[in-house]
Amino acid sequence: MNKLAHPISSSIDFEQDGIQHGFLRLPYSRNDSAWGAILIPIVQFKNGVGPTALITGANHGDEYEGPIALYNFAQRTDLECFQGRVILIPAMNYPAFQAGTRVSPLDQLNMNRIFPGKVDGSVTQVLADYFSRRLLPMADYVLDLHSGGKTLDFLPFAACHALSNPAQQAQCEAAMQAFAAPYHLRLLEDTRGMYDHQAEMMGKVFISTELGGGGTTHPRSIALAKRGLDNFLIHAGILQGALQNDPQPSQGLDMNQQSYVFAEHQGLLEPCVSLGDEIEQGQLIAYIHTIERTAVKPQAYYARSSGLVLARHLPSLIKMGDCLQVIATLKPNL
Repeated sequence: MNKLAHPISSSIDFEQDGIQHGFLRLPYSRNDSAWGAILIPIVQFKNGVGPTALITGANHGDEYEGPIALYNFAQRTDLECFQGRVILIPAMNYPAFQAGTRVSPLDQLNMNRIFPGKVDGSVTQVLADYFSRRLLPMADYVLDLHSGGKTLDFLPFAACHALSNPAQQAQCEAAMQAFAAPYHLRLLEDTRGMYDHQAEMMGKVFISTELGGGGTTHPRSIALAKRGLDNFLIHAGILQGALQNDPQPSQGLDMNQQSYVFAEHQGLLEPCVSLGDEIEQGQLIAYIHTIERTAVKPQAYYARSSGLVLARHLPSLIKMGDCLQVIATLKPNL
């Protein structure tokens, strides 16, 4: 990419050793602040020569395990335990995070669908461009911590994608395994415009997660995020320590085109199976009730494949086109 002048500036020196807390500053003139700016918290740990890891949370503003884990990690002072550089941005899409919404209230854009961004675009596009142009080129390892937000709930998993480069694919899978979530899978999705795709296209070791949902957190999901973050950095050779795993080994999952179940009706969702249930192809998984009248029979939904209920829709009112459930296939542990 060309090294163009960028509207975002950083108050930290990325080349300086030590622990630095600061901001990414994006000028933003608005009604209540004519010469105002958006200040996005950032912290860097740098100790000598070594790999660089870029870790982010709140790519979507209503997902909280990542920000909690990263704001906690930012309190560390044990720089001697680091070899290399860690750049942490607890709330990647900071305007959305402040508002508690999936997309930015400033331009209604989903940050994870507009990469590589646009230097002269709206706020979210400019933020994405800064990641593409400035932050990702510095990184060797990239971790983007997600959860389900207000409209989905997930079994906790770490994920990577199928890549055309076998060596890069193997590195991503190794990092995914090192994260040591209860589940791991090669996620099947359209990555166009995603941060994932941008990092992978640039040759980075990239993994992401889904660690819960419902627009809230739980001690278990927060503990998973904290432990996985440490494991990721230990695996990268940046942080000293031993990998920490659950007594139960991480369970591998697969996906196919039949994994996703989408609502073709709107109304009141009545689930018939629970998150984590093992189900069979053709099994009843949900009803959608018409809410405008009582004489209409509910629409039944059936599993298109056998497997494990990996994700479910929240809340109980659902619209046409919403993702109702995701069903993943269990892989045998070797």
